[in-house]
Amino acid sequence: MLKNLASDSSRRALDVVNILAGIALALSPWLLGYAADAVAVWHAFIAGVITVLIAARALVAFHKYEEWANLVVGLWIVAAPWVLGFAGLAAAMWSHAIAGAVVAALAAASLWLANDRPLSAA
Repeated sequence: MLKNLASDSSRRALDVVNILAGIALALSPWLLGYAADAVAVWHAFIAGVITVLIAARALVAFHKYEEWANLVVGLWIVAAPWVLGFAGLAAAMWSHAIAGAVVAALAAASLWLANDRPLSAA
């Protein structure tokens, strides 16, 4: 029972950080100064909002599919600057790469915890 409570609170913490990463990505065009590129702005905003919605849903009622969805979204966010052609904008590329890596890594960690596996073997 105690192990389940610990892993549940860990998963919740990971989802909260994913929400923060989504908010940061959605606001990054204005915070980092690449608001002039429409594709980068729209992608950052839409991908950030999707990340927030999925992570918020996972907070309300945990299901593995939400973490799988955030894993896929995170990987897409990392790839998007090259796929959509705005990798030449350093601020846009780095904000997407970092936010996407954080979202994907935290979703993977949450999936790991969902199987009652500890974060470390120590």
